Amino acid sequence: MLSTATDKFYSILFERPEDRAEILNPEEPLFFDLNIDQIITGITSGKEEYDLKSFFHAPLKSARAVTYRQQIMRDLEDPGLYASVALFAQSMRTVREHLAQSEKLRNRHQREAWFLEAIAVYCEAVTSLNTDLAAARLQSRGLVAFREYLSAYVKSGPFLSLLEETKTQKANLASIQYSVIIRDGSFTVRKHEGECDYSAEVERTFERFKLGAVKDYTVDFHEWPEMSQVEEKILEFVAKLYPQMSQLENYCAARDSFLDVTVREFDHEVQFYIAYLEYVSRVTRGGLRVCCPEVSENRKDVYGSEVFDLALAQKLLTDHTPVVCNDFYFKESERIYVVTGPNQGGKTTFARTFGQLQYLGCLGCFVPGSAVRVFVFDKLFTHFQGVEDPEALRGALEDSLIRVHDILAAATPDSVIILNEIFTSTTVRDALFLSEKVLSKVIELDLLCVCVTFIDELASMSKKIVSMVATADPQNPAVRTYKIVRMAPQGVAWAMSIAEKYRVTYDYLSKRLKS
Repeated sequence: MLSTATDKFYSILFERPEDRAEILNPEEPLFFDLNIDQIITGITSGKEEYDLKSFFHAPLKSARAVTYRQQIMRDLEDPGLYASVALFAQSMRTVREHLAQSEKLRNRHQREAWFLEAIAVYCEAVTSLNTDLAAARLQSRGLVAFREYLSAYVKSGPFLSLLEETKTQKANLASIQYSVIIRDGSFTVRKHEGECDYSAEVERTFERFKLGAVKDYTVDFHEWPEMSQVEEKILEFVAKLYPQMSQLENYCAARDSFLDVTVREFDHEVQFYIAYLEYVSRVTRGGLRVCCPEVSENRKDVYGSEVFDLALAQKLLTDHTPVVCNDFYFKESERIYVVTGPNQGGKTTFARTFGQLQYLGCLGCFVPGSAVRVFVFDKLFTHFQGVEDPEALRGALEDSLIRVHDILAAATPDSVIILNEIFTSTTVRDALFLSEKVLSKVIELDLLCVCVTFIDELASMSKKIVSMVATADPQNPAVRTYKIVRMAPQGVAWAMSIAEKYRVTYDYLSKRLKS
């Protein structure tokens, strides 16, 4: 059945066709070292039938497209509306199951009965959703437009005809009553003529002989849909007795394409929101906060309050381990975070968090934190230093140089770059020289960047650079706080921390040499 109602509604994910066209045929991004792949796997787990991953592989390219989704996400925070949409989705799943079962059955009458039931469930699902949306206080452009579409659809001639014919067919089948007479190894099927229900009579007769708990001799009939040969023969005789069963064949043939295209797509696409809200509810139940971020196409003074790595938080909460949140902000011409501090202090987690915020925010999703502003980027690049492969033709340094060169060649002023511990395979002097060249290009492009490094000198290169430091417990530098704060590098403290960890301080070495 073709859509016949208003054309104002296009998609619950894309307000306009051009929004979808900008990200047509998205592929899995190359920057999933931000652990975004883990997040998407968690979101889509259990919902494989909807094939949602491609939606999460494609950040939107305009603030308007992002806010379109944000408004819908906010509407679906309402428990009543969420429950209505979830119930509709469950009903549509039942429709698909009935249709799939109908195609598997060999008996024509049975196939038609399952097909009829699929249409009946569909009509009820659409009617109920229309009623619920009419009563809902919707604020989003998307859901308001879909409500108008659905209201027009349920009043349209094709749907009213489908609804009425379905009721008629079900009533016809419900009116059929027949008797099976079994005698001398054979049976006869005839129309029901008001005979007594002997099963009820037998139960009443033997009711008085019950003596409490006794062995149960009742037999359970099989529950699988396929009928036996005897059942099929009985149904064949019933069809001959009741001509209305032949009408069902014509009904099914005429309703072969009963699913409305727009309603079907809504059921598919709305799972983007349902799946994401289900996923983040796990962290909010753990006491963490998510928010609807402010988005901008021109303001690069992004910020975040009480932000955290969403993938890591899921694991920590499962292990009943506290999650440390952090804050950050850019002001005026600031564009680059240079993050220094001790090993295992949360620097890489901070870099991943920053990247996740930008990425999830540009999907139109809520983000981890209490208040966040994101920039609508055109491309997101990452370079995380991997383990050197001894069989690789290129060394780690050469590989890093080539990867960073390719990133800078493809980057624009609207890009975001996350660099984590690059050039660690060379000397400090060479690493400083190469890193300065890289950051100079980043500064020239005026793009947003996070650079995790062991080189403190990079933090003072430019006014566009902000120094962020992973802190340790002042009383015990070996204990990490996992807090990343805006302050000047503290290189000496971290050197002492590392020296104490590996017992190579003056005191430790003196004791060992004396022993």
